[in-house]
Amino acid sequence: MIATFNIVSFLFLLLPVSVSAHGYVGSVTIDGKVYQGNVPGGTANPSVIRQVSTIDPVKGATNPSLNCGMNATMASDVANANPGSQILVSWVGGATGDSEWPHNVGPIMHYMTQCSGSCSSFDSTSAEWFKISELGLETSDTWYQANLDVGQPANVTIPSNIEPGNYLLRSEIISLQIATSVGGAEFYPACIQLTIGGSGTGAPQSNEVCQFPGGYSDTDPGIYTPNIYNPPITYTFPGPPVAGFVNGSSSSGSGSGSGTTSSPAATGSPTSSMAPTNTSSVYAPSSSTSPSSVANTGSTYPSSSPSAGTSQTCKRAVKRSANQQPHRRRSARWRH
Repeated sequence: MIATFNIVSFLFLLLPVSVSAHGYVGSVTIDGKVYQGNVPGGTANPSVIRQVSTIDPVKGATNPSLNCGMNATMASDVANANPGSQILVSWVGGATGDSEWPHNVGPIMHYMTQCSGSCSSFDSTSAEWFKISELGLETSDTWYQANLDVGQPANVTIPSNIEPGNYLLRSEIISLQIATSVGGAEFYPACIQLTIGGSGTGAPQSNEVCQFPGGYSDTDPGIYTPNIYNPPITYTFPGPPVAGFVNGSSSSGSGSGSGTTSSPAATGSPTSSMAPTNTSSVYAPSSSTSPSSVANTGSTYPSSSPSAGTSQTCKRAVKRSANQQPHRRRSARWRH
């Protein structure tokens, strides 16, 4: 009887920790202007961030909520931005966002899709997304995501040559702390509604886009990571590669024009020497120097058919070369 009571009491004490160990986007800052988000499942106030129903992650690569987050609903407002605009995405933890982001293992990626009409009424279910940034390992033994759990925002730059229009920006964290088994990855997507000005011509090629769900498989490298705690490892980003126009290596959607790489804003923090193929960073705490560049293996689409039930709608099958980096577990910071 006593042993049973102790076990039950122990599990009860663990419950609040488990429930609170998730999160959402609490706010975004665009060129210095702050836009607040809504508490998941709470009152829907005017915002540019699509509201999710819960702080829980999306589970499974075929889950419809992989699009913009758990049961995400359209936001009423749209924020103005420009090519080269700096966007800081503040990921917070807990049901009301009163704690830091709780995870530190896995990539941070950003995608965009153009809305037909205002993004406040755009159904993104069948939208075609292109990637503008991807961040994995910051050093050989830490992930960029680890900076979020000490209160730092993710920073992404709108491509400097993007064509004007209405866009959704999809910020995504994939937490891999239990991705040692198939289906263990935790997806945290969030969508921000934008109107982008300028006179750029940059757009993705038709073979650089994917849909969500459809862009990932639960067995993709980078989503199913059985050796995540068995160094040395290399990390393979899921989904398509960063669109060519973002880094100036591809023409506009019509086959003309070009794009250039935009650097993250300084704001007293490190700038863009962090990763060679993206325009995003995470502001590292207490540092006035740029983090060392760590190459992560690029997106690789499986040559075999995707797992059952998965609609593989990403259209490009390439592998980008990168220096392989060992990954050592830091028991003091890595949390299951």
